[in-house]
Amino acid sequence: MTWNYTKVEEFILLGLTSKPDLQIVLFVMILIVYIVSLLGNILIIFISRISLRLNTPMYFFLSNLSFLDLSFTTSVVPKMLINILSPKNGISFGACFTQMVVYMCLGGSECCLLLAMAYDRYVAICRPLHYTTIMHPCLCIKMASGCWITGFLNSLINMFFALRLSFCGPNVINHFFCEIPSVLELSCTDASLNRTIIFFCAMLVVMGPFFLILITYGYIISNIVKITTSTGRKKAFSTCASHMMVVTLFYGTITFMYMRPGDTHVAHQDKMATVFYSVVTPVLNPLIYTLRNKEVKGALLGIVRKKHVP
Repeated sequence: MTWNYTKVEEFILLGLTSKPDLQIVLFVMILIVYIVSLLGNILIIFISRISLRLNTPMYFFLSNLSFLDLSFTTSVVPKMLINILSPKNGISFGACFTQMVVYMCLGGSECCLLLAMAYDRYVAICRPLHYTTIMHPCLCIKMASGCWITGFLNSLINMFFALRLSFCGPNVINHFFCEIPSVLELSCTDASLNRTIIFFCAMLVVMGPFFLILITYGYIISNIVKITTSTGRKKAFSTCASHMMVVTLFYGTITFMYMRPGDTHVAHQDKMATVFYSVVTPVLNPLIYTLRNKEVKGALLGIVRKKHVP
């Protein structure tokens, strides 16, 4: 294989809609959601770092998840907001591929991080007496680092094969950001190999952790059922409920997006699914963990009271 040439220097993003009155509404809604997402995830990172009661492996992974969500949505939303107000929705060739690299790296890392969080809950419920010895800080750092490395390798493999394609026109992407399936449609050369690689990388990076999460929760539920008291079962379920909701939201949409082989992608459906997991999910995660978690609310209340003490 030889390195192919490219004539396209800029791509045009069609965005979510071409209706001017609807674009203003979308701009306001997405801007509000983005600001709430920034504040919520920054708050989770902040209280996880300064509160002693949250200095545990669970909140170490949660702060990593918040940072991923923060970066995930920031890699897409600011450019999308600019394009809504701009008469020409352009993005340079280099910026487009950079956006794809960052986006796929963060997405792959989040899949693996959700698996790490599931393992943390497994140890907490199934082996509570050994929790502190198993989930020691060194292991947590190694697991988080492994998640980032996996995401980076996933994006590197896909970008290596994407850059070997020729892009000589047209240059109009039927999306609001440089989503790799939409960009591949503009290739002048055959991109069937790229679509196959995307599918198998998704099987490994997306579905692999998902199946392991299902197995992990199978063990967790079997252990919870064995708890004799209803109070104990309720407490055990509550420690997993937030994570289960986040897993369902994230994997539901991302599986719909990437686990369809061949040319079965529909532009409108892809856009809606992408909006959900890149804009909506990052704002829901901190809400799920703060509204349902007494420890987070207690730590936040303690910080507020401390600031008001003379």
